[in-house]
Amino acid sequence: MPELPEVETTVRGIRKLTGKKIVGAWTDYDSPSYTGKSEIKNPKYFKEFKKLIIGTSIVGAERRAKNVLIHLSPNYKEGESYTLLIHMKMTGHILYGKYQFSAKKKSDPWTAVEDGPLQDPFNRFIHFVLSFSDGTHLVLSDMRKFAKVTLIKTSERETSLHTSHLGPEPLTKNFDLEVFKERLSKRLRAPIKSVLMDQSLISGIGNIYSDEILWRANVHPESQFGKISEKNISLMFDAMKETLKKGIDFGGDSMSDYRNLDGERGKFQEHHEAYQRTNLTCRKQSCRGIISRKVIGGRSAHFCETHQKLFK
Repeated sequence: MPELPEVETTVRGIRKLTGKKIVGAWTDYDSPSYTGKSEIKNPKYFKEFKKLIIGTSIVGAERRAKNVLIHLSPNYKEGESYTLLIHMKMTGHILYGKYQFSAKKKSDPWTAVEDGPLQDPFNRFIHFVLSFSDGTHLVLSDMRKFAKVTLIKTSERETSLHTSHLGPEPLTKNFDLEVFKERLSKRLRAPIKSVLMDQSLISGIGNIYSDEILWRANVHPESQFGKISEKNISLMFDAMKETLKKGIDFGGDSMSDYRNLDGERGKFQEHHEAYQRTNLTCRKQSCRGIISRKVIGGRSAHFCETHQKLFK
């Protein structure tokens, strides 16, 4: 699942599309289990969705946790400003370019016109398309069709049911060590791996980056926050800031199927120290341990038994 760095990379790309006017919207998402829900997987909702966004223009974009928020100009009928919210979930990623539609193709009817990264096989599972007046498109490739797309009033983007439960953003200036400790102290006895991934406590950290943070901070993923030393809490805080920023600098992680707006792979996977390095030698200086894998809280954790201390 795209985490904070991947979503931030996507949002920075979308900001370059400011001023693009939406002239069409398409989806083949259609699920009976979404009947009555305010998501485009509900066909009835999608009809209203189109009425509200067609004719508007992109005026900005931001990230909230793992959500992409695309701000639109006021709807000409209501005068209300809306924000398109996309949560890419497990296999989704957003792409931009020129596409063509073929009604003859029952699967993957949208294809990129130009050669290049957009032709990557991981980019072919297109299930949502925005068409712009200049002939370009913003599309959502989502192999497993888990992604969420909906519309919220821009004025309610922090109070919407889609965002109101989220914890603070870890890369903001006011998210300091004291805030970090206060947030994690809400789950003193849970495994720290699970705590870091709890979106109601801190936004944006998932499986990949929690492994990398704990490796850098010398903390075993099954440690209880209430038992971790002050020194290691401080190391964990610094590692969180450093690792997330590094993820952004490298354009996200494409070990799985994440791609940026241009269809290109990120490079953070080339710098993993723990995640998916099972049975490989730990690269921590002066440590000759082996990276282990264990399921913790229903998620895979990768860690070094030698230098990552268990606080319990």
